Parts: sequence; C-alpha cells; structure tokens
Amino acid sequence: MVVLTDGDSVVELVPERGALVSRFDVGGEPLLYLDASTLADPTKNVRGGIPVLFPAAGVIPGGTYPVEGRDVAMRRHGFARDLPWEVRTHEKHRAVLALVASEKTRPEYPWDFEARLTLTLTGEALRLTFAAENRDTRPMPLHLGYHPYFHVPQANKAITRLDTTATRAWDNQAQAPVPYTGLDLTGAEVDLHVLDPSGTRTTLSRGPGLRPVELSWSSSFKTLVVWTLRGRDFVCVEPWTAPGGALRSGEGLVHVAPGETFSSDFEIRAGPR
Repeated sequence: MVVLTDGDSVVELVPERGALVSRFDVGGEPLLYLDASTLADPTKNVRGGIPVLFPAAGVIPGGTYPVEGRDVAMRRHGFARDLPWEVRTHEKHRAVLALVASEKTRPEYPWDFEARLTLTLTGEALRLTFAAENRDTRPMPLHLGYHPYFHVPQANKAITRLDTTATRAWDNQAQAPVPYTGLDLTGAEVDLHVLDPSGTRTTLSRGPGLRPVELSWSSSFKTLVVWTLRGRDFVCVEPWTAPGGALRSGEGLVHVAPGETFSSDFEIRAGPR
C-alpha cells in the first residue's frame, strides 16, 4: 500500500493490483466506492477505486484487433489493471509508478513501451498523469481510459446529475446510438457512452449530504462513459481517449511515434457542499 496525504485528504494506492487508487477521502468523506472483497481476491477484477484502462478501454468486438496482418487478442479493458506496477517514487504528496513491456504484455500488445502513472495530491484534488513512451521502431496505437467508481448511494441515484451540454451518446446496453438528454441512473444497468462531452470538465452531483465531484481532463480524452448497477452504491464516470473498440475500428485511436511519449492528465476534486 502506498499512502499520500495532504491536510485532511488521504489517497491509498495498491501497486500490485494495477496501480489502483483504492481510496480517496477528503475530510473523512469517501469520494470513491470500493468492494474490498474483490481487492483482497487476486483472482477477481477489482470493483471499485480507479482502475487504469490501458492499452484498451472497453471491449473490442470479437476480442481481437489487427496487427501487421494478424489478429491479436486483447482482454476487456486491457492488461494494465491486472499487472503489478513498480513504485519509482513515493513522497508525501506524490508517487510515480511504472509498467514496462514484458513477456506478459507482448502477446496482447506487441510493442515495447514504458507507461508511467504520476499521482499528485494537492489539497482536495488528486491528479493522475499518465505517460506512455514508445520504445519500439513502429508507431504504437493507444487507447487509454480511467474507470473511477464514485461513491453514490443507491437512494441518491434518481437525483444524481452530470453537468454537460452533450447531445449524443451510445447506449451500450441497447447497442444503439441515442440522443443524450440527461442521466437516468435508476435502471438495472446503465452503460452510456457520451460521445460529445462538453469541453474538458464536468461535475457529478451526488445528492444531499455528499460533496459533488469535479472532474477535469486533457483534450486527448474524447469519450465519457457513465456506468452503474442497481443495488450497488457507485456511479462510474470514465474519461476515455476514444470510443470502445478503437483498437479494431481505428476511430479516435491515438498513435505514438517511435521514440515519442503520449501524456495526459485527469483530475478529481472534491467540490464545495
């Protein structure tokens, strides 16, 4: 466990479970949801915290994508959340973790790379800076996402709001495009991909008694996914650099030139009551 503190803000990281941010509390109030049983069981995907989705976010149709004339299999949400990351730096307010290409990554992603995740806690804000260096001789495709689970009690979901002027979305449950007219989080499962999020920031209002969560991100993030399940006290608001399946479709896919580094920021801040 890696712990960051600043004033009455606390962040906990678990390097062995994909550099997962498992806790972010401000003034004793948890901003994140965590199912601790999934964190304790290495055979399960962790449900909660802030999983890092790299080098693919979401599910690739058919489970494979083309690489130099052959199909390569990629697991759901990529492998970064499943592998241990190395702690490079750990200070009171800041930590740097790294994941380097290996025999565990090359079968799914045949490029040499180094990914670095820098976490900086400043007051009531946590900034995640992701950098991916292409150490290969070929351009490297990249689809990055974050999957933060924000603590929202089931009883509050009917009044939970997301501040956006978006007009278009993809309903991943219905597998159909839909107009975006606001959130209805009361269904059994909501899996909505907002395709034109307004600018590079939004606010998730979580209902009475809970501080809103203010989110901001780099312009490289083009899609915002909202996901929740009935009976679970979370709402995920996930910035992705491209729509789901981008490694196969190529839509919005980032390409990093040999020797170059892709970098992006994502910030989570506790808003005023």
